[in-house]
Amino acid sequence: MKKKGIILFVMSISLFFILFQTSSIYAEEQLPVYLKDRGTGIATSMFGTYVRPGELLIYPFVEYYHDDDAEYSPDELGYGPDIDYRGKFRGTEELLFIGYGLSERWAVEFEMAFMQASQEKSDDDTSSMPDKVEASGLGDVEGQVRYRWCKENEKRPEVFSYFETVFPTVDKESDEVLIGTSDWEFKLGVGIIKGFSWGTITLRVSAEHDKAEDETEFGETAVEYLKRINPNWRVFLAVEGFQDEWEGITELQWHFRPNMFLKLNNAFGLTSKAEDWAPELGIMMSF
Repeated sequence: MKKKGIILFVMSISLFFILFQTSSIYAEEQLPVYLKDRGTGIATSMFGTYVRPGELLIYPFVEYYHDDDAEYSPDELGYGPDIDYRGKFRGTEELLFIGYGLSERWAVEFEMAFMQASQEKSDDDTSSMPDKVEASGLGDVEGQVRYRWCKENEKRPEVFSYFETVFPTVDKESDEVLIGTSDWEFKLGVGIIKGFSWGTITLRVSAEHDKAEDETEFGETAVEYLKRINPNWRVFLAVEGFQDEWEGITELQWHFRPNMFLKLNNAFGLTSKAEDWAPELGIMMSF
């Protein structure tokens, strides 16, 4: 699986060189102030990224996870009691995101990941779990449908909803639970977007259902800020999380061609249960 992930990632990067000579599918628009930061597209799950009708987005990217006190349970990894411990976690993901604008109101997304990760055992953990559990292969595979209820205007914010499905990819009794999903997961969310002369604000909240746990609870909540500094650079800031796991997110976007931009993302934990540090790097391409 690891080799397949590398091949997939290399093939995705190759599209960069193919599209590098491709001109933009749309010209620079004259937009009202409230749309200057983001344009006219539907919000996607990728931070500060929007998709227009008939537009295809392809985003190959890599993400690294560094957490010295990650919470884990030996039971979830197939090694004993259902007790939470803290231990060192490291992981690297190679991901591919694809988004498509079906119309002015509808958009769809697909994302898959190949991951390598390790979880070290806590000194307090007396279970049969090894000192370090390692796994690599297919990670999360998910899809989304997004719907725009109404467009933003000078007085009214834009309102959108999304439905996400995460597909089961691993056996719940295997170590690969460390990198994948053992059962179906569903998420239903809603958000609003409003642009101002000083930047664009997005608020969103969701509910999640985990079939493995047979639980439904509040999911991610986020406050996001996007500012277009000039035609080439945009800055993104956010606070995102749920329950007792909250993180701060910063992103710099370099739009070096009309149909491509580099995303430099950095997430850092604001609470002890959130990952300490998770940088991300990728190139978003549209055609």
